[in-house]
Amino acid sequence: MPTSHNPQTRNPMFAEKRFLLGTFSSNCSSGMSVTKVPERWVNSFENNVRLAKLLDEAGIDFMLPIARWIGYGGETDFHGSVLETMTWAAGLLAHTKDIAVFATIHTAANNPVVVAKQIATIDQIGQGRAGLNIVAGWNKPEYEALGLTLPDDHETRYGYAQEWFDVVRKLWRETEYFDWEGRYFKLKHVRGDPRPVSGTPPILNAAGSPQGREFATRNANFLFTPAIDLARSKDEIAELKGQAATHGREVGVLTFSHVICRPTEEEALAYLQYTARDNADWEAVDNLVRLQFAHAHSFPHDLLALIRDRFAMGHGGFPLIGTPQQVADGITSLAEAGFRGTTLSFVDYVAEFPYFRDTVLPILAERGLR
Repeated sequence: MPTSHNPQTRNPMFAEKRFLLGTFSSNCSSGMSVTKVPERWVNSFENNVRLAKLLDEAGIDFMLPIARWIGYGGETDFHGSVLETMTWAAGLLAHTKDIAVFATIHTAANNPVVVAKQIATIDQIGQGRAGLNIVAGWNKPEYEALGLTLPDDHETRYGYAQEWFDVVRKLWRETEYFDWEGRYFKLKHVRGDPRPVSGTPPILNAAGSPQGREFATRNANFLFTPAIDLARSKDEIAELKGQAATHGREVGVLTFSHVICRPTEEEALAYLQYTARDNADWEAVDNLVRLQFAHAHSFPHDLLALIRDRFAMGHGGFPLIGTPQQVADGITSLAEAGFRGTTLSFVDYVAEFPYFRDTVLPILAERGLR
């Protein structure tokens, strides 16, 4: 029996009047912290389930993974261990009740007919709480590891991604069998059954190039971009929303942040010094920065050299460092800049999130952000 469609029913990503909060990269070893400290995040599935249940009970909106196939080297081989995101999402959706869980999928490495059915399946597991983060590709060494060729031009990458998503979307919408005769895909007698419970799950895309942002504003519900300078971000967000409006669409802009929240500012700054400076895995940091320079446009290249320290702290995320009040102020500043939400990372998510939950979330609720 075909799945019934009830668009955007249970997925918290579509909640209005709330600044969205999620976590990022808990499926990856060390999370977002390029550090050598012994308490750095261990990305076991057991730890991810513990985290997912904490987040779910606290009303956090989503969990977002990184799809990674090789690590960044250094003493820790940062992101050398990674749980595959579709199966990770399926397991976490089965263990939770309300939180949205995304799968992050590389278009070049995954057949769209297979992905459409996988997402429909995990959306059934989560009763409408699945999400899809589309990656058109940027990390050349990963392509080489998979035996793939990364096209040098963004037009080809996003042309492929556009047709890939057109296939996925048609499989989610059409009730009859169809053929597909495109530039990149030639399909015979395909149909999407079951289809997602939620109609079309929330689509996320991180894009920095003009071609990528055109793709995101045409197709995604959320565009993911770093917050480096908030005055610059405010202009960038207005431009992205205007670009989406030309396509008759709305897009929410999300960013990512790293949290070190302690009772005093001195304690927070001391932990920042300990984790992200004294014990940073600088070889892995430099490999990460070098790859961003060479292949990606997610970070503004004119600012990338200035934020090497932020890569050690939280993969380049916006710093939320200090007391609960200071952390809440930082999140408020993101909302005032026009961001729709942010992910949160911690050196140890399970150990540190409860203090954030108990001290920062009430402040955000008082301010009407949650």
